[in-house]
Amino acid sequence: MILRPALEDSPVYYHYYFSIVKEEDLFKALNNLLSSTVSFIRSIPPEKENYKYADDKWTVKQVLSHIIDTERIFIYRALRFSRKDATALPGYDENTYAPNANCEHRTLAEMAYEFELVRRSTISLFQYMTDEMLDFKGTANKATVTPRSIGWMIAGHNVHHCRIIGERYLY
Repeated sequence: MILRPALEDSPVYYHYYFSIVKEEDLFKALNNLLSSTVSFIRSIPPEKENYKYADDKWTVKQVLSHIIDTERIFIYRALRFSRKDATALPGYDENTYAPNANCEHRTLAEMAYEFELVRRSTISLFQYMTDEMLDFKGTANKATVTPRSIGWMIAGHNVHHCRIIGERYLY
């Protein structure tokens, strides 16, 4: 069981993401979100996959790509810090990633599959982390974080963006 992080082990903007995850165990949250997100992606009507609700917003597929890309980046950070690598890691520009992800040439089924692979890899990495590994403090994007807080951020980020898709793109 991986319980929630201490709030002081993460930047304040992570706290919102922690608060929207209903489970009290990270493994349960990640596994539940694996199945619900894959189902959600598969339920998106084809006519909505390239939809954006405003000219300056991403398409549905770009938002999904953002969820996947962010999980990859965050899990890399968690891996480094869990191995006691204290090298400060840079941030990334999500607004550069989204338009360069080649989403227009990908299907929702392919994106659901990719999400599933990335999430299974995330779960696998966390599976064998000790409390000492989970609570090692590192710096990413100029903020102190732990692998534990990164795991909870991944879950909350997933919830947040699926809600956005549901509320602003599909209804």
